[in-house]
Amino acid sequence: MPQNQGGQPHRYDGSGLPRATTWVFAVAAGLSVANIYYAQPLLDLMAQDFGIAPASIGWVVTLTQIGYALGLIVILPLGDLIDRRRLVVAQMLMSAGALGLVSTAKTSAVLFIGMAATGVLAVVVQVLVAFAATLARPGERGKTVGTVTSGVVIGILGARFIAGLIADLGGWRAVYLTSAGATLVMAGLLLRTLPRRLLPERQDGYGAALRSIPSLFLRDRVILRRGLLALLIFAAFSTFWTALVLPLSQEPFSYSHMQIGLFGLVGMAGALAASGAGRLADRGLGQRTTGLSLALLTASWGLIAWLPHSVLLFLAGVILLDLAVQAVHVTNQSIILARHPKAGSRLIGGYMVFYSIGSALGAIATTILYAQAGWVGVCGLGAVFSSLALFTWGIERSAIGQSPTLGPQNGHPI
Repeated sequence: MPQNQGGQPHRYDGSGLPRATTWVFAVAAGLSVANIYYAQPLLDLMAQDFGIAPASIGWVVTLTQIGYALGLIVILPLGDLIDRRRLVVAQMLMSAGALGLVSTAKTSAVLFIGMAATGVLAVVVQVLVAFAATLARPGERGKTVGTVTSGVVIGILGARFIAGLIADLGGWRAVYLTSAGATLVMAGLLLRTLPRRLLPERQDGYGAALRSIPSLFLRDRVILRRGLLALLIFAAFSTFWTALVLPLSQEPFSYSHMQIGLFGLVGMAGALAASGAGRLADRGLGQRTTGLSLALLTASWGLIAWLPHSVLLFLAGVILLDLAVQAVHVTNQSIILARHPKAGSRLIGGYMVFYSIGSALGAIATTILYAQAGWVGVCGLGAVFSSLALFTWGIERSAIGQSPTLGPQNGHPI
């Protein structure tokens, strides 16, 4: 980067983010977020290994999401205060250590601690999203967020297949050991690739940045409603993917973990198609994209409920679910980053707290409900979450139409 007369690099000049670097962001984000989702198809193996009751094993996922929410509050505001390159690399190195702890855990207590630490450090994903959005040209911010989020989608859905494949070959511990090694390699690549000494806007300090997060959401009702949408859509998302291993590993299917992981690849097709939602948000179509996507999400549960009677209808529902969730997720991030660009890390952090709460709620509720009401109960729960999200969007659309104070900021339509 060019330097000024004092020998310090100039601030980033807004010339844009090279496509190759964007994809490095995407790969790193995908690898990092996968660490949160490896456990979902492995819950039965972990339960057997540690003697945890099936109705309680969902706490493995829930604690990871709680750790993730804590990391969003404690770590992510640093992205608006210090060198993001150093922050990203440090988190990747510590993530490798947490993954190593999980892979060698001898007791359930150590397992839970390791999973919570993995969740805390996985917030590097959101540092990368905010970092990429900062580097992008304003008119391409949604497109860039969509590309990086595509990597996140691949990580979320591909994690199940990779975890199942490695677990079938070497057990569930090998999954986390392999990820620890891959994370170390990625830390080295990011150290060489990320822009050097790109400092954020000067802030009043960590305490002030931390305290500003709730006020950002309380002052801007559009951002608050986008957070509520994140909570509900990821509660639905987690409801489905946490419970999926339970019916597929039993009669009449008795699938292996690798076979169950293949369903993640099916969902990936729909989710990747949602990457274009960022471009639509750049064009001012965020509201319409959100409404259509939430309608599809609600309808998807009618198809998903056909399991085990029709696998084809079930697969169609999986594609619709992942398409809808990721389209709303990309649109949400594009909208909130456009409204307050200088607070990108804090906005993403606050937004993803809603995401983590929803994911944790879905994970623990669906394992309990499956034991009581089976797959039909799971589908009913997912449909309720989805319908509530659609209702929330309707309230937002009505409020925007009635109040000019909720209109565009910084020249970006909502």
